[in-house]
Amino acid sequence: MKLVPSRIFFGLAAGWLLFLAPARAQVLKIVVDDTIQPITDEYIGRAIAEADRSKDEALLIEINTPGGLLESTRDIIEKIEASPVPVIVYVTPSGSRAASAGFFILESADVAAMAPGTNTGAAHPVTLGGGKIDDVMKEKIENDSSAFMRSFVSKRGRNVEVAESAVRQSKSFTDQEALSQKLIEYVAPTEEDLFKQLAGKPVKRFDGRIVTLDLVGKPVRAFNLTLKEHILAYLMDPNIAFILFAVGALALYVEFNHPGAVVPGTVGVIFILLAIFAFNLLPVRFAAVVLILTSFALFALEAKFATHGVLGIGGIVTLTLGGLLLVDAPIPEMRVHLITALAVSIPLGLITVFLMSIALKARANKIVTGAQGLVGEIGQAQSALSPQGKVFVHGELWDAIASANVPAGQSVIVRRVDGLQLQVDPAAPEPKVSPAFEPISHS
Repeated sequence: MKLVPSRIFFGLAAGWLLFLAPARAQVLKIVVDDTIQPITDEYIGRAIAEADRSKDEALLIEINTPGGLLESTRDIIEKIEASPVPVIVYVTPSGSRAASAGFFILESADVAAMAPGTNTGAAHPVTLGGGKIDDVMKEKIENDSSAFMRSFVSKRGRNVEVAESAVRQSKSFTDQEALSQKLIEYVAPTEEDLFKQLAGKPVKRFDGRIVTLDLVGKPVRAFNLTLKEHILAYLMDPNIAFILFAVGALALYVEFNHPGAVVPGTVGVIFILLAIFAFNLLPVRFAAVVLILTSFALFALEAKFATHGVLGIGGIVTLTLGGLLLVDAPIPEMRVHLITALAVSIPLGLITVFLMSIALKARANKIVTGAQGLVGEIGQAQSALSPQGKVFVHGELWDAIASANVPAGQSVIVRRVDGLQLQVDPAAPEPKVSPAFEPISHS
């Protein structure tokens, strides 16, 4: 059946109109369910740029985090404040939290919302590593963090004093407490309910502009991490980085003791490079790296001197301490766990001492295979050596040159192997043992 020209014309026209028609506004959504670190900063920044490029009506950030690095938090907030698209930060699902750095991000949003059964706050600044600091430095850090909080909370029209109490006094708030004290605008069980509550309500942007969002029924488009960000986020786990570094060091040691094995060396280099890349993004103590390297030195000394485990135990202790102190992070979730440090240190210490012991024993033992295994062996001159001739050693007949003339049948000792020729010396004749007393004959 053929199409009439009019149908072709109307079909082309409809397609052209659909092509020229502006795309329906959407909501771009990302999920932050991790600590706040450089990969989180990159992800949120990329999402803001995508929302702007696609002319989306809003960016929805669903967040669940224990906190993270202050430097990354500052970078994220800077991006949110400068975003051309309104940013909604929504603490969800129930049971989630936006603690510490997450509270800063929540308060920086154009719209702050929480699901029932969530909490936020506890934003008191913590020194890297959690160590105790003097009162003057503590006051400086608190004042700086409080001023940072005030700088955007006041612009959002939220309760500055209560928000500041989360910084100075580490206060935490349930969803209803946050709502009643004007830290957030909405409590909603689902994003659909949140959009309904938002409909027609004015939203104050950071630059002072007032906008109205109508997101009910708008399609929500998920924006996921890239493969690169997935891999980097995995490597940013301090426990993974520590395991990679320790296993990589062991693999390199195996390669050094078995040159040409290739596989251990390749694995070791890859693991060490991945660990170094993660360390470059994490706040790492170099003193802890020194402790880890010292542990391998102690393992080597234990194998060499056999101190009955004293140096080996010392190596396990220093490796464990190096792991625990490796990442200088403000929250426990971003440090190496004790169970990880022990699970790596003890087996690695035992394996390393065992391998080193075998290697040192092998080097100390006399070579008994190949041409070099003939050195020191006793053979027999098959022909007179004056000084060249033939000798029989290890079931084989060799060309030999002697340091002195040797008659046929006399024993010789191999001193050196030059290619296919042996250098030998006459073997000292075995002394004859005479009896101490003449035997008594009985007639």
